[in-house]
Amino acid sequence: DEKMKNVLIVSGHNDLNNSLANTIILENLQNSLPAAEFDFLDKLYPDYEFDVKKEQEKLVKADIIVLQFPIFWYSVPSLMKKWFEDIFIHGFSHGSTGKALAGKTLIASFTTGSPAEAYKHGGMQNYTLDEFLPPLIQLAAISGMNWGGYVHTGGVSYASRNNEAAQKEIKEKSFQHAQRLMEKLTALF
Repeated sequence: DEKMKNVLIVSGHNDLNNSLANTIILENLQNSLPAAEFDFLDKLYPDYEFDVKKEQEKLVKADIIVLQFPIFWYSVPSLMKKWFEDIFIHGFSHGSTGKALAGKTLIASFTTGSPAEAYKHGGMQNYTLDEFLPPLIQLAAISGMNWGGYVHTGGVSYASRNNEAAQKEIKEKSFQHAQRLMEKLTALF
């Protein structure tokens, strides 16, 4: 029985109760990865006041860290951004003594309301998805982590949640997203 890698999945949605796609992705991951640790930031820290030591311990224990979030205004949600600011501190994640995350793998798993095809030069979003990712790629680099790439699903807008046909499509896309993420994770085990 080979040693399973420790997986930490950090849910960065500010209010998961208002996300069909991210909720479905996370539920699927919980079913597929019962041994993984799930860090629901919105449930643990609705006031944005983190238990820094506890969060750092979760990161240290993990071999693979998955950031699960919706893109809000071309970035991670404010809750996840503040988590980075409070937890990834000098001497822990970077700096001459900050080696706690070295060698781990960081994977971004995210959703967008806009469809994938909107992310192109001359498209509605003007840039490719890859052009929005340098902050995460550099966060991995400065922390000594390996960038494990990303899994993206577009066209899962919260605005369509009351439309039954759109809901069905969001559920299907979210299920497929979780499957693609599982394939990426399984390749690392």
